[in-house]
Amino acid sequence: MLKVVNLMEEVNAVEQLYVYQKIGFLNPHMLSVVRVANRTLDFHVHEESDELFYVLEGQFHLETEEGLHFVKAGEFIIVPKGTLHRPVVTDLTKFLMIELCGTLNKENSGDLYED
Repeated sequence: MLKVVNLMEEVNAVEQLYVYQKIGFLNPHMLSVVRVANRTLDFHVHEESDELFYVLEGQFHLETEEGLHFVKAGEFIIVPKGTLHRPVVTDLTKFLMIELCGTLNKENSGDLYED
């Protein structure tokens, strides 16, 4: 069944910070939205999948072994599988995340992820 999804409506409907709201699936990939503020996750690696961070509103830094990568609203960054990384978010930032189903879990999402 076809469904039109408004990303800003979906992310603004998420009342709590750090809760990944699944909004769709594309082949074996999951699309989710999340609101994040004042959080730096531990460095981690996804061995089986790339990960896309699309900034809907706000800004953040993605830290890798290469250094800090600044990403602002309207931009996205793809983290290739096998890349050590961590998001560094200070101000409220709203994201669309795209990754292979099963990539996110409590250990690499800040412990609030639910299957």
